[in-house]
Order: sequence, then structure tokens, then C-alpha cells
Amino acid sequence: MRSVRRRRRLARWGCAGLLLLFGAVCCVAPIANSVGANVALAIGAPDDGGGIAVGGKVADIPPRMLAAYRHAARQVGKHVPKCQGMRWPILAGIAKVESNHAVGRNVAGNGDIRPRIYGVLLNGSGAGGNTTVFPDTDGGRWDGTAAGERAVGPFQFLPSTWDGVGKDANGDKTADPHNADDAALGAAVYLCGNGRDLTNESQLRAAIFQYNRSNTYVANVRGWIDQYTAAAKSPAMDNVTGDVRTVVEAALAQRGVPYSWGGGTTKGPSTGICCSPSGKSGARIKGFDCSGLTTYAYAQAGIRLPRTAAAQAGVGRRIPASAGARALKPGDLVFYAYAPGRDSTIYHVGIYVGSGQMVNAPRPGTVVRLDAVDAMSGYAGGARLL
Repeated sequence: MRSVRRRRRLARWGCAGLLLLFGAVCCVAPIANSVGANVALAIGAPDDGGGIAVGGKVADIPPRMLAAYRHAARQVGKHVPKCQGMRWPILAGIAKVESNHAVGRNVAGNGDIRPRIYGVLLNGSGAGGNTTVFPDTDGGRWDGTAAGERAVGPFQFLPSTWDGVGKDANGDKTADPHNADDAALGAAVYLCGNGRDLTNESQLRAAIFQYNRSNTYVANVRGWIDQYTAAAKSPAMDNVTGDVRTVVEAALAQRGVPYSWGGGTTKGPSTGICCSPSGKSGARIKGFDCSGLTTYAYAQAGIRLPRTAAAQAGVGRRIPASAGARALKPGDLVFYAYAPGRDSTIYHVGIYVGSGQMVNAPRPGTVVRLDAVDAMSGYAGGARLL
């Protein structure tokens, strides 16, 4: 362990830096970055890495807020029976962009959020991007002012909208947009409309567009939905502990982050370089290539890896390909080569998480995800560092 930590060779660019005679390198970039929060007020520190921050029960979502999203997804059918496909990542995507999941506020056991979350006063002043005057409709009951309207709560409802969709989800006989449970259910009802099928991509996008009539907003929320959907599909970690758990969780937490040729550092996602053997550039994409992801994940346990996949094969105890994938344990590096048996031809690396699966940054146009170990060709064994 200590000897591994002393190895501090760090190449300038990861998989993209090792051009072999085969003309390709590690993993080989990607979908548009979906990060950012179009919120009029800052609440906590948003994840600036383009992906899923480590912490919480699922990704960057506080457990009490996640419970509200899950409860709302289960309950919305009682209010909109014809609605299909509502699931908690849809609500989480909206809440991430609207309020960063109320991070920085206190969420009580009954779901009440304090201090309350208020947007800017929509008086046409231009502050926060508002150019239209919205007259007061609630006498300040929900938005704290009778001088006009402002969005409220973790889902940033206008009081006039809340008046039509607000529901009592926690049984206290009050539909309160400042309550996590009520707000999440109200958002689910609003997105469902008269009975949308949210498994249909066009209807899902129409629902998000209704929430905020901006194509940029739709793309942003849609990206977060994908990331939270990926984060929900986690392997069992009951018997994984210590530094191995740290590495595996760090890698899993980046699912949904775009692939970027040459992207990724010990600190997280980064823009990459141009160009992969297939001609794809990572220069404008914030994300990871395969060895960038492993470099980041192991750094969280204090281990600094070389930056290329082939160089990483020289660290730790080598697990030969002849031993088969069953010899792998969670946290092991998994390698792929053009000519298995010749480590100089290694072009790809992943992190094994158990049950025949690895965290993988596969190739341009994909995102970090869980894949089967046999999803890549040329299995070349692994390396155990922990």
C-alpha cells in the first residue's frame, strides 16, 4: 500500500497520451455536458465536475430530499391515474437545477424546509433574468411578499401555479410548497399533466419544457435525469470496506459523466484534448477517459497512478488474464489489450466492482457507466493495488 503511494508518475495526458503502433489508446469522446444550475439563488455549492458528487444515499442528494422524491413518484398515480413512467430521477433532475436539492437548508422530519427558499421578485427589473411583471396572487402567504410574485420552495413554484397543483403529501392537511414531500408531489402532478407517458422521450421533454420554457433548461434537466438514473443502479457494497470502498464509490459516483478524450485528473472531471484515433476531440468536453477515471478514483484513497492505461498495468500485483475474470476482486484495475500478453499494447482500463461488472469510461460518445467485464475486447487481466 505504502509503496504504491510512493509511485507518483503522472503523464501529461491519460489514455490519449499513449499512441501505440496500432494507432489507438485507452478507451477511445462524448455527449454535451449537462451541469449547471439555472437557479436564481445559490444554495450550497453545486457540483462543478459535471457529474455526481460523492455523498448522500444516492449521489449528491440529501437523504430526506431523496425520500421525498421517491414518495412522490409512488403517490402521483392517486392524483393523476393516467400518468405513466414517473420516477424519482425525473423529480431529482428538476430539483437539482431549481434548488440544488435544498442543500444548505434544514429539512425537518416532516419535510418542512427552513429557512424557506425564495427566488427573485418577478417585477420585470431584470434581476435574476426576469423581464416580466407577475402581480401578487397569494398576498405573500407563500412567497413572503405582497409586492409581486416570486418562486418558492425546492421546486421553485410560482404561488399561482402551486394553487393548481399543490398537494398534501405528508398528511398534515396543508399543501405547502416549502415542504419537501408536498413540493415533490406537486412537481410530479404538474409534470404528469393530464396523463403523460413519461417513458416516451418526447413527452418527457414536453413535461420539462412546460416546467420552464427553455430548451437549455430541458437539456440541463434531462442530463441530470440520466445521471441520477445511472446512480440508482448500484451494485451491492455490503462486504466492501476501507480504501477499496473509497475507490469503488468514487468511481461509481461519476456515472453519467461524459467521456472526454484525455479528460480527468486526481481532482475530478476535466476538459480533454484533440484527438482520439477516431478523430474525436475532448477539448470542449468536461469528463473522463478511461485512465482519467481510474486516476481520479484511486486518488481518493491516497494512491497516485500513472496517467495511461498501459503504465497503470505496472502498478500493484498483476492478475494474469489466464486466471480469468473470477480472480478479480472489487477495486482491482481491469485491462484490455490489442495483443493480450503484451502489456505495451494495453489500450483500456476499468475498475472492477464485483458480480462481473466494472465502472467503465468506454469510448467517445458515451458516459461513465457500469459494464460487464466482457463488454470490451482483449481482456488482459487486472492489477490489485489494495
